[in-house]
Amino acid sequence: MRDQDDTPYIVIEREGAGGLGSFVLGALVGAGLALLFAPQSGEETQEEIKTRALKFKDVAHERVRGAQTNLEGRLTVARENVQARVESVREAVDSGRHAAGEARTDLEGRLERSKAAYRAGIEAAREVAFSEDAPQEDEVEEELVEEEAEE
Repeated sequence: MRDQDDTPYIVIEREGAGGLGSFVLGALVGAGLALLFAPQSGEETQEEIKTRALKFKDVAHERVRGAQTNLEGRLTVARENVQARVESVREAVDSGRHAAGEARTDLEGRLERSKAAYRAGIEAAREVAFSEDAPQEDEVEEELVEEEAEE
């Protein structure tokens, strides 16, 4: 598994947050100066104000749409990355569960074989111990001594 330091992260920065306010202030000051120094009639000045206001409105809408599109793109990428990581974690958990199940089944089988072998050994020992033809302890010791003497 990767360390958290290796994972990419998203930083949302405000680029020129004061720029819009400066832009509006500059537009208002410019419009005011244009009114003061314009050698036009009132109707012409009003028409020019309307034209500039519409241009300002269009520019503002374009900037808002651009920022919105940019943000939507970043959110989509972030959402896809998160979904991919969630899916990766789900796959890892499922794989771990599957491996644990297989290990448990294998361990249970080994345990059963071990128990069966233990029971068989106990049964064989009982049969030998309780059989009438089984040599007694003294006879076994005599046979061992004879075998050692022959060697």
